[in-house]
Amino acid sequence: MTPVSTPQKVYEVEGDIVVRMAEPTDAYMIRQYFITNRDYLKEWEPKREDEFFTLSGWTQRLIKLSELHKHAIGYYLLVIDKPSGEMLGTISFSNLTRFPFYACNVGYSLSENAQGRGVMTCALKLAVNYMFTIQNMHRIVAAYMPHNERSGAVLSRVGFEREGYAKNYLLINGKWSDHILTSLINPAWKPDR
Repeated sequence: MTPVSTPQKVYEVEGDIVVRMAEPTDAYMIRQYFITNRDYLKEWEPKREDEFFTLSGWTQRLIKLSELHKHAIGYYLLVIDKPSGEMLGTISFSNLTRFPFYACNVGYSLSENAQGRGVMTCALKLAVNYMFTIQNMHRIVAAYMPHNERSGAVLSRVGFEREGYAKNYLLINGKWSDHILTSLINPAWKPDR
């Protein structure tokens, strides 16, 4: 692993996988990722308005996300194939809370053509390492739909443990969906440095 991250910047590399912070200049690439994977991701994501698939929509969204990054209250990361520069997925950390909770939520998506190759397991390990070592989070929470066995397997491989079951937890693709709740605890957490 070759980390070059700072508290203000996420850039982690493992083999051919790069996990980095999204920038406003990434609007076109992110838009193309979501257009290409629109049908594939539909089952796993909130219902998307047409604006979500526009260049102007992503430009505005990324400007707002850069403010979250700047204030260390949210991170929107891209998963990139290093040799080709192709965007393979996203990882987002939201609801960051510091003292006394030191916790956040994580969500992710992976392109259809990157499934089954260990990409998200590698990328999520890199992202979690950043949140634990650089952002000093104590707990990261993730939820997945019971029938999304691939997502459950990724979380398990990264070390997330099941904590519960929530009925009608999130509005996914226009309907309330049950989710399995998991978390990962930072074994090396220390009080604010």
